[in-house]
Amino acid sequence: MSANQPPAEAGEDSDKGYNRSMLMRLLVVVVLMFGFGYALVPLYKKICEITGINVVTTRELFGAGSMKNTQVDRSRTVTVEFDSNARGPFAFRPVKRSMEVHPGEMTTVVYEVANAQARDISAQAIPSYAPKQATQYFKKIECFCFKQQTLKAKQSREMPVVFVIDPDLPKDVKNITLSYTFFEVGTPVAQAPAGRLDDEPAAAGKGI
Repeated sequence: MSANQPPAEAGEDSDKGYNRSMLMRLLVVVVLMFGFGYALVPLYKKICEITGINVVTTRELFGAGSMKNTQVDRSRTVTVEFDSNARGPFAFRPVKRSMEVHPGEMTTVVYEVANAQARDISAQAIPSYAPKQATQYFKKIECFCFKQQTLKAKQSREMPVVFVIDPDLPKDVKNITLSYTFFEVGTPVAQAPAGRLDDEPAAAGKGI
């Protein structure tokens, strides 16, 4: 401190330096929190690949080419059931709960999602299959799970899934369940309870 600098000015300089230091620390914390949120998706996918649960495989990305010339096996019928789980402040469900399909037949099912929040939300869907042995025979050609989905405030959306059951599916597999877990990413706050479109909406304007 200069001998000619008044004590009051020296104190102000010290406060400014402290505030700048605190601001930088807060910015670092915010960046780390958002980075952790976005890192959850690839980390979750890697764990799923290792354990064999909720598998998103690269085979699905090439489903359109591999199934392009597949013959429909009309001598067989497979029941495909659709399930949904929401892990975030939105409602999520399939339009149909089940369908009867022939192996080799291209089929479309639609899932609905609704964001009741007054803010934008980014979310990622992770699929899983039952029985597990059906995973490699369930070829998704188009799916909202291939990338993160961003929902505007109060936005609702229909999201299609186009798939084909490989005719090489073992003969003893007559039922397949396709389930999606749809969870919010990019936020460090605790997740809200799972919701479905047929749930009663939470009362608005409640105080903390």
